[in-house]
Amino acid sequence: MKIPKHDVAVVGIGQTKFRSKRRDVNIPEMIYEAVKMALDDAQLEPKDIDALVIGNMDHFEGINFSELMCGIEAAPGYLKPVVKVATGGTTGSSLAICGYHNVASGIYNNVLVIGWEKLNEGGATTGIITAFDPVWERPSLAGALGPLALMAGMYSAKYGITAEQAAKVTVKNRSNAANNPFAHLQMPNITIDYVMSSQMISYPLRLHDCCPQSEGACALIYANENETKKITDNPAWFHAVETTHYYTFGTDDKMYDLPTATIASKKAYKKAGIKNPVKDLDVAEIYEPTSWSELSWTEALGFCKPGEGGKLLDEGITQMSGEFPVNPSGGVLSTNPIGATALVRVAEAATQVMGRGEKRQVPDVEKALAMGFGGSLWTEILILGKEPMR
Repeated sequence: MKIPKHDVAVVGIGQTKFRSKRRDVNIPEMIYEAVKMALDDAQLEPKDIDALVIGNMDHFEGINFSELMCGIEAAPGYLKPVVKVATGGTTGSSLAICGYHNVASGIYNNVLVIGWEKLNEGGATTGIITAFDPVWERPSLAGALGPLALMAGMYSAKYGITAEQAAKVTVKNRSNAANNPFAHLQMPNITIDYVMSSQMISYPLRLHDCCPQSEGACALIYANENETKKITDNPAWFHAVETTHYYTFGTDDKMYDLPTATIASKKAYKKAGIKNPVKDLDVAEIYEPTSWSELSWTEALGFCKPGEGGKLLDEGITQMSGEFPVNPSGGVLSTNPIGATALVRVAEAATQVMGRGEKRQVPDVEKALAMGFGGSLWTEILILGKEPMR
């Protein structure tokens, strides 16, 4: 039997205002904010949704199956199929890809995709420690910052990237976030000196080289080509989705690049007809947990040659006013609701394609890239465009 293949578009977007703590709401109330915004955006009601794709980081919240306390499987009074996805830091982009395949395959005409995070007092580090081998890795790599610091140090030693260049990434992204009403850290007047004088966390990472821990939710509505025509004349169409991952002991990896990003992006570029990403794409929302990561991963994504991430930034190419803006939303360095972080990248890429970014809008966006990243060096790439591929 031949499986039908449908074009898929983002037709509704909802995000909460992200903060370090959302003590004003519980998990169901927080999710409701994003879902209502997405439904209102698409002018749909819960009864119009065919299915839900949901995910978060349960072990960061200290609540097993936290979605069950939300009544989410009833979709506010209307029984719906629910698919739960959890793939670590890439949960958000895995949600996005799962939702895409559920519509592209013809299983559903539309889906509501929801990611969220509401951390317990132990936060992310307590949960991540359990992911590392207790004998060989935990002493040096426990939590997220250990391996990210090791990656940054080896990357710097390999290519001569400087702390000043990394600080420029923070200045760029947190200044961009000041134009994003949903962003957590909004610091329009931050300086390189301010970043470099912040507390050393794990060499060479200083406090302001690192992303925050945020709480909030993000929701997207996808539809096939027939449903999209009924909903909006300004959707964001999926052109490609790809995922690549492997696992190795941290000390066995060269750590100064991200091979999964190179593999996944090359596959996505081929599907989407991208020959030169800086020329053929208009904007990128990449998952940069540290300032050093953005420099390294612009290389892994083929935006420049290995070792030239700092040069790409120094030449202004990735600035808002540059040829190829990277993270106009402020990126992960400014907002990090972990279970939803990569889904926010997709939401922001779609926002750019739709031309609805207001103060953070890049002019004349036709194609945008979104990237998810997580444990096991997992990378996921999604490319969206103004017109369907076919």
